[in-house]
Amino acid sequence: MRARSAVGAALLGLSVACAAAQDFPTKPITFVVPFPPGGGTDAMARTVAERMSRTLGQQVVVENRGGAGGTIGTRAVSKAAPDGYTILLSYTGTFAINPTLYTNAGYDPRKDFTPIGIIGLMPSVLVVHPSVPARTTGELMAYGKANPGKINYAFVPGTVGHITTELFARTAGIELTKIPYKGNGDALANLIGGHVSMMFLSIAPIIGNVKGGKLHALAVTTADRSPLLPDVPPIAESGLPGFSAVISYGIAAPPGTPRPIVDRLNKELRTALADAQLQAKLAGEGASPKPTTPDEYATAIDTEEKKWAPIIKSLNMKFE
Repeated sequence: MRARSAVGAALLGLSVACAAAQDFPTKPITFVVPFPPGGGTDAMARTVAERMSRTLGQQVVVENRGGAGGTIGTRAVSKAAPDGYTILLSYTGTFAINPTLYTNAGYDPRKDFTPIGIIGLMPSVLVVHPSVPARTTGELMAYGKANPGKINYAFVPGTVGHITTELFARTAGIELTKIPYKGNGDALANLIGGHVSMMFLSIAPIIGNVKGGKLHALAVTTADRSPLLPDVPPIAESGLPGFSAVISYGIAAPPGTPRPIVDRLNKELRTALADAQLQAKLAGEGASPKPTTPDEYATAIDTEEKKWAPIIKSLNMKFE
């Protein structure tokens, strides 16, 4: 009798979840971006939210909850109701780096979220000031080895660009001098002004300066070239075989979100990513769509965290 009751309860729960998914959504969905408005991450979220709103039949409303490198907004979503009406813009920094970087990020990307799917992948670009005597990654590494500490790099502590630079220096076997900044805007301005030598940044902020000759782009961190910088090779083809530091953006929900609702959201995300206009907007930011299943995104989250966590630990970096 107990076994029959348990089976009956499970079947009832499944039928309720399926019914909820069939009606979902019946009200607007809050799409939390764990960063202030105005940046590239925010722009990506708004582009995807606008397209998903059309097919879901309800507004997907972007809500910015910035602070502590994205941990505040991310933590809030991990504790939200698991009903599909609160979802998160997740990315490499918040899911793969922050859990190790912060003494207490307040969440575990594997246990405290339900993956929905990847939005897209974006390379970082290795850029140098024209005064640096290097026009290829190989030349930069040779110069760095011959002049330990002479190359300085701009960074915002704890960001993907910061960790990518440390990974590059370690892999290349060169010593770099660190120059920290509070924001990428000031760091980029000082790079253009020649006060620092190099930096890893996403494509959108630097492409105009590269085309205008104010900066030189030496390599991208993805396996393939970017259509926005077709003449710039991957680092893996430029003296560091196997080097990869891709920025991944996705969508996740609170733990326990019913699978039928997750599948519905994944379906609409994939539909959005197939839209030519959305693809063009993502391409303008330097990103390429990467539609996945929820399970594929779960595997990617695990893979990314396993890659970045040891690097951060080896650097003895910890933020409160």
